[in-house]
Amino acid sequence: MKMATKRKRKLPTPFEEEYRSAFGEYARNGGEAALGRAYELGRRAITEKKSLMEIASLHHRALHEMLAEAPGAGREQELLAAAGAFLGELLSPFEMAHRGVQDAIAALRQLNETLEEEIKRIAYAVHDEAGQLLVAVHLALADVARELPERQKEQMGRIEELLNQVEKQLRRYSHELRPTVLDDLGWIPAIRFLAEGVSKRANLPIHIKVAFAGRLPSTTEIALYRVVQEALTNATKHAKASRVWIRIDRQNRTLCCSIEDDGAGFDFKAVQSDCKRRGLGLTGMKERLHAIGGTLMIDSACGQGTKLLMQLPTEISNANSHCAR
Repeated sequence: MKMATKRKRKLPTPFEEEYRSAFGEYARNGGEAALGRAYELGRRAITEKKSLMEIASLHHRALHEMLAEAPGAGREQELLAAAGAFLGELLSPFEMAHRGVQDAIAALRQLNETLEEEIKRIAYAVHDEAGQLLVAVHLALADVARELPERQKEQMGRIEELLNQVEKQLRRYSHELRPTVLDDLGWIPAIRFLAEGVSKRANLPIHIKVAFAGRLPSTTEIALYRVVQEALTNATKHAKASRVWIRIDRQNRTLCCSIEDDGAGFDFKAVQSDCKRRGLGLTGMKERLHAIGGTLMIDSACGQGTKLLMQLPTEISNANSHCAR
């Protein structure tokens, strides 16, 4: 025998009950006090991380119930007017929070641009000024070496080799701080250059597959390059990966760039909740992408590697690009 079951009606949450109560009070009596309750409910909704879709659905249900009980057309018009005023007051904290976020993003973008200009200045100083000093040291040592016995000349030769190594390291640091190829050719050639250097130094195979061509705005290219740079640092320093894959393409109107490794992986939720362990640069990577309208998704588990997926709407980047499949 089949048992007939009745669907249990979902009980309203405390927030829903208070919303209906405040909305009903304002619809019946109006007044600033009831609108004040709407404003406080809006602040509470933000604290409880309720979405605008949830608020809209709740408001629609409450209004629908009141309209069903309205005695006539005149009352319906009053309810609709009250509903608009109540909802507008409730959403005002969302509007202020949104403006605050936009201001914060603008400030972060400005900070990133300022930092990049300083990095660029330091990189060029390391490359040009330090390079000139090393050339002067080489010439001075050559003058001294001419009057020395053969044995001391050999010692001078070893000093020259050390200076050559210093020069090579400074050149590498300069290129990694701000590669000229990033400004001249764009972020994809710069990432290839970066990956080649990381691969050689760490003995780490890095496979790059690109199905996207064209330049992006300078701030966008710099942000994408820095995120990939941080991801490769994490793969070599923290994950101890043996292989890395970088894939860049465009799906519909979204630019996608993924960096995947086969390293140790980590518990992402645990890292996010533990302030002391936020040393992987994940927050900085997210903030850089957020500042240019992009997002970062992270998929990782202990012993199963890590995959980072950057996504950026091409409308935001104003990219003059096309897929090169």
